[in-house]
Amino acid sequence: MTEKRQAHRENGAAKMPMFTESVAAGFPSPATDYCESRLDLNDLCVKHPAATYFVRAQGDSMIEAGIFPGDVLVVDRSLTAKHGDIVIAALNGELTVKKLEMKPKLRLVPMNPKYSAVEIPEGTDIEIFGVATTAVHSLKNL
Repeated sequence: MTEKRQAHRENGAAKMPMFTESVAAGFPSPATDYCESRLDLNDLCVKHPAATYFVRAQGDSMIEAGIFPGDVLVVDRSLTAKHGDIVIAALNGELTVKKLEMKPKLRLVPMNPKYSAVEIPEGTDIEIFGVATTAVHSLKNL
């Protein structure tokens, strides 16, 4: 692509070009000049705008889930957390992002073997603040 493409604004949201061709991880495709439509990342990542927020991840406990330090997580509070979901939870007053396991025991599980799962005994003060649905991270160190 040699031409510069600019974002269009619709209702205050930036719509970026979305190309019809997928990007090959091998050899480049000659069909990269065909723009399919415009894409707003909110349309892609946010299903329930009134119940969605963003939070920045820190630490390396979730790297095997594709969540790296500095990533922005899209979190949907309208979803009911299920076994296996990545959740934002407050455990004894501290926020954390972990994989939720509900069977055989209630646990918050890091996705890095350097860390241990946290078993949640009955009566422990835990609150789920939403299900993480998307992680956005930069491929370039800025």
